[in-house]
Amino acid sequence: MDAGSGEWNAVLERQFAHRSVRRFLEREVGDPELLTIVAAAQSAATSSNLQSWSVVSVRDRARLTRLAAAARQPFISAAPLLLVWVADYHRAGVVATDQGGDISTVSYLEQTLTGFVDAAIAAQNAVLAAESLGLGTVIIGSIRNDPETVQAELGLPRHTFPVIAVALGYPDPEDTAGIKPRLAPTAVHHAERYRDADTLEEVRRYQEVIADYYRTQGSEYDWPAQVAARVGDIAALSGREGIRGWLTDQGFDSH
Repeated sequence: MDAGSGEWNAVLERQFAHRSVRRFLEREVGDPELLTIVAAAQSAATSSNLQSWSVVSVRDRARLTRLAAAARQPFISAAPLLLVWVADYHRAGVVATDQGGDISTVSYLEQTLTGFVDAAIAAQNAVLAAESLGLGTVIIGSIRNDPETVQAELGLPRHTFPVIAVALGYPDPEDTAGIKPRLAPTAVHHAERYRDADTLEEVRRYQEVIADYYRTQGSEYDWPAQVAARVGDIAALSGREGIRGWLTDQGFDSH
């Protein structure tokens, strides 16, 4: 990816070196590292200082195996540590009740979005912190494939919802996964106003780059076809088309 011509530093180097790691050594991620990662996540921006997220760390092998089945990601069962990031208004409800109030606004879409955005921002901070400590990470959106199972496994109360998970550990040096190319910055950066005239040309150029990368991994890859399938075939949602119902059951009516 074109990094531009600005100054370079260690933070940028770490960000540009990010890759998804799904194979880990059998080496424990200790509590000092975990606490540092959580503290780094807490340093992230949060809307109105509500801090409307929580994170559940999972090391128990049997529970990891069950969560792996729920997310349909077998590698989770072998990860040394899984962090599940949760949109959390239960804590706000405890505070509001103690103050003699309620949490009636949580049923509005804005609050749902705020909880999800806060959790995602915190998780990204955690990923950067973990990788700076020499750990490998992969973000797992499919933790939302089966929210009911995840909620039961983690004992999540009402007004919480699992947003994403991060599997992490020390990378297996035999893992050949590299840094996956992204769209060119010119495809995603719009100066002043959104432009659309050259979208397909940008996609064509990207397909050439990403196909070359996947060939180094021993496979073929058609990014435009994947995009079309993901946005056009409900089966590609892997059961997540039911999220509105699960959210409602948890008190996120999203009016």
